[in-house]
Amino acid sequence: MSVLYIFKEGISGFRRAKLAAVGSIITITISLLLLGIFYVISTNTTRIVADLRARVEVEAFLDEPISRKRISEIETELSSVEGIARVQFVSKEEAAKIFKEEFGEDIDNVLDFNPLPPSFKIFLSEEYRTTELADTIRRQIEAIRGIATVAYRKDLLEFLDTRAKMLYTIGLAFGIFLGITAIFLVSNTIRLTIYAKRKAIQTMKLVGATRLFVRAPFVIEGIMQGIAGGIIAVAIMYYLITFAAGLVSAELAEFIHVDASFYTGVLTTGAFLGFFGSMISVRKFIGESVAN
Repeated sequence: MSVLYIFKEGISGFRRAKLAAVGSIITITISLLLLGIFYVISTNTTRIVADLRARVEVEAFLDEPISRKRISEIETELSSVEGIARVQFVSKEEAAKIFKEEFGEDIDNVLDFNPLPPSFKIFLSEEYRTTELADTIRRQIEAIRGIATVAYRKDLLEFLDTRAKMLYTIGLAFGIFLGITAIFLVSNTIRLTIYAKRKAIQTMKLVGATRLFVRAPFVIEGIMQGIAGGIIAVAIMYYLITFAAGLVSAELAEFIHVDASFYTGVLTTGAFLGFFGSMISVRKFIGESVAN
């Protein structure tokens, strides 16, 4: 089998169905652009959501009065609960300082005494920062003797859980739709090329050409269309991301930064769309071209 011949035949397919090939490349480019932009947005949104989850603290307020020995025992019990990354004890005096920093008032001057109870700030492991798992940990903490109440931003976690699921669902549906559209157009382009070469395909089959020899040029053509669309999409996205990064501050620029592997992934996705689309047509229509 001549590899050079296969590549030449693959390239010649562009000339036989120029308009369809250009349409296929444009569709792949637009699909990859939209997918790439959505990926950048969703990735950075996920990063923001993860940062917000990390800020959610569980606070366990202690009964009063309580001995230092019991405080130490509670700390040990809390540290043994699965899902708790670390705990931090906050004394009544430290709670008064935090109150003054946040409200600008000395609690002792306002009420003539310090009503703030000692507490533990509890930081959850990353995988436990969801409403369901955080609530499970809350119940375990409340069961510990010496703990009066447990508070955390359940409403914020519920909001993040809902929005994260919605974002994932929309992104998945959007990606599937664009991918199917691109594959369909590549498949249609290859079908037109197969139809244009139907006589040559019949001849090759009659003289004993292998299935791989007949099909390979069309698969190469599809892959080349995918790569061409990927290159154009990468060039446009690189320009847009670089341009956007220059318009915002360094802190905000971090949210639109992407690694070099992102562009490699775009090219690979383009090649995959082209390959998959061409394989559909090759498997479906090569036999038809010989029969007719």
